[in-house]
Amino acid sequence: MIADFRERYERAVNDPDLQPRLLAFQRSWRESRDAQVSRLEQRTERSFDDLRHDFAAVKDGTLERIDDYIAEFRANAEAAGAIVVELTTADEAVEYIAGVCAARGIDLVVKSKSMVSEEIELNHELAQGGITAIETDLGEWLLQLAEQRPSHLVMPAIHQKRQYVAEILGQELGRDFDPDDIPAMVASARQGLRRHYLAAGAGLTGANALVAETGSIMVVTNEGNMRLATSLPDVHFVTAGIEKLIPTWSDAERQLQLLPRSATAQTLSTYTTCITGAQPGKEMHIILLDNGRRSMRDDDTIASALRCIRCGACANVCPSYQVVGGHTFGHIYTGAIGLVNTTFHHGIEDAAGPQGLCVSCGACETVCPVAIPLPNQILSIRRRATESGHVPHWERWLLRAWATPTLFRTAIKLGAVASSIARATNLLRRDHFRLPLPTRLRWRSIPAIPSRSGSQLIRSRQPQPAVAASPATGSEIDLFTQCLAEHLLPSAVDSAARLIEAGGATVHLPPEQHCCGLPAFDAGDWDAARRMARATIDALGRSDRRIVTPATSCVISMKEHWPQLFRDDPQSRRRANDVAERVYDLADWLDGPGRLPDGCLNTSDQHAWAAHRFCQSSNRDDPGARIDLLVERLTGETPLPLKEAEVCCGFGGLTSIAAPEVGKGILDRKLDCVAASGCETLITNNPGCALHLRAGAAAQGASHETLHYADFLAARLPWSS
Repeated sequence: MIADFRERYERAVNDPDLQPRLLAFQRSWRESRDAQVSRLEQRTERSFDDLRHDFAAVKDGTLERIDDYIAEFRANAEAAGAIVVELTTADEAVEYIAGVCAARGIDLVVKSKSMVSEEIELNHELAQGGITAIETDLGEWLLQLAEQRPSHLVMPAIHQKRQYVAEILGQELGRDFDPDDIPAMVASARQGLRRHYLAAGAGLTGANALVAETGSIMVVTNEGNMRLATSLPDVHFVTAGIEKLIPTWSDAERQLQLLPRSATAQTLSTYTTCITGAQPGKEMHIILLDNGRRSMRDDDTIASALRCIRCGACANVCPSYQVVGGHTFGHIYTGAIGLVNTTFHHGIEDAAGPQGLCVSCGACETVCPVAIPLPNQILSIRRRATESGHVPHWERWLLRAWATPTLFRTAIKLGAVASSIARATNLLRRDHFRLPLPTRLRWRSIPAIPSRSGSQLIRSRQPQPAVAASPATGSEIDLFTQCLAEHLLPSAVDSAARLIEAGGATVHLPPEQHCCGLPAFDAGDWDAARRMARATIDALGRSDRRIVTPATSCVISMKEHWPQLFRDDPQSRRRANDVAERVYDLADWLDGPGRLPDGCLNTSDQHAWAAHRFCQSSNRDDPGARIDLLVERLTGETPLPLKEAEVCCGFGGLTSIAAPEVGKGILDRKLDCVAASGCETLITNNPGCALHLRAGAAAQGASHETLHYADFLAARLPWSS
């Protein structure tokens, strides 16, 4: 049985070795994978995007005609001597395999890794009937001996350290092992497994692809055990989801271009085994499993998840996975894809817990070899979890309060009063409260709330003169101040207005603006999100002026989330589209319609600075994400290189509140990179990032200053004081 989500979470965050191991793995994989993809692009003279979208189209086309391809595959496989059965549920698959074993007198099955067999919990179910299933992939076997489950789709034991492996292997084989002598352990494991191959009545494998034109299966592995498991026993079971079908061997070649490079960062895996039909005198049973897959196919938002070729790349770049591992960040299927398909294979109750760990950075989609829009799909599943009641009550009440401007502003005013008292009584350090926090929260500090909002700062001063002409000279701009920036980072709001004025435009502050709805949308509470969005549309829809905001995340939300929120409300959708079409991120504005001249903010005072780029905009390749290039262009100052500049800082909306250990783990990774850069000032382009990075740095006593890039640039305006 799989432990409760909270139990898995606590076990992961209290494992001191897990995060360093997974971080080393992720960094090594990313470097090797990127090199492999670059070589593939050079060899094919095509981009990775083109290659993956080509194969995605193959998978989509197959799914659209799935029954035709099942029929073709069945006819060709049966003509080659295989038995093909199409089954609907996990129970049916288990019953079929157990029934064949019982009829043949088989009590031992050797397996080569099959995620479908994990999905249907085959080992446990067979054991109930007196049939022993032995894993023969080394990692899977070690986990079976340790009574654990895979934590990764491709590298199932990536979470384990070699000392534990030596201990488990020693117990099984009755000898001691040097944890550093990996070859000795592998050789002994090979000897230990051989007796099972010779005694087994059946072998079981998965399939990376089912080729319809010949009725063949294709299995990609790095161990030779799969060939023993399929050739020695008299019966060969193949368990595969119906989504593994592809039309032709040409399509299989396309898959082989993408799979090894994305899975293990290899040009080609050690073994690519293709089997067509049963061996003479033996049996081959191919089980095509549904188990929720047809429901996925019929869901417009989720259907593309069936393209998945089980490479595990989405886990390899996920910052949350690096903190808690696959046993927590998933159910049976791990990583981002597990957050999506678990609902259909096992139910929303098993999918709900891990949903809150996703920080919505979007890294998973950038490396997916079949271009699955995983971030959007995760948000859809999160909405279902919310609507089915699988969210904490505090989260629902917080979002409802956030969606009510009077409650939100009252809370801000009370916080501002408390902050003023703290300033007067020396209870602040670096503008953060000096308060004793619970152990799990001490990695960050609580920011004091400024006494004046961003709008108040703008209204308290005279409009500033232009520093140079820009294409926007003489125009009028509405400034969307954003809820967090307006009250917690007001200087960035004022600085954004100053930079717009520097190009000769006039800034207006639309009244009654509050929040675009992003916090509630990300949390799956779409009712609250709609209320927030409608209020913002009302506030910004009173004019036809262009809109600029210092909050990159809000631009993404307005342009991408609003159409989803109002999909069934044509009138609201039209109004939302009208506003969204006029919205610019400040960086896009300063490089586009309000472009300031190169070097116009150059000063003699040089600074050692580095840039953290907001993960969502970076992973979407938004032009405005490269704030380092913008700042360098305007100031003439070259930034210090920051390792993993586009990797999430750990803010992740409510994630850092609901799962603070995840926020801490990701932030520690980021701040280590910042410290290694040697910068005096860290700039970033989203208010949430600035607040999160600043609070973490203050708690750690880091020496660098954290600024929204608007503040960094506005300080260089000639009339700034």
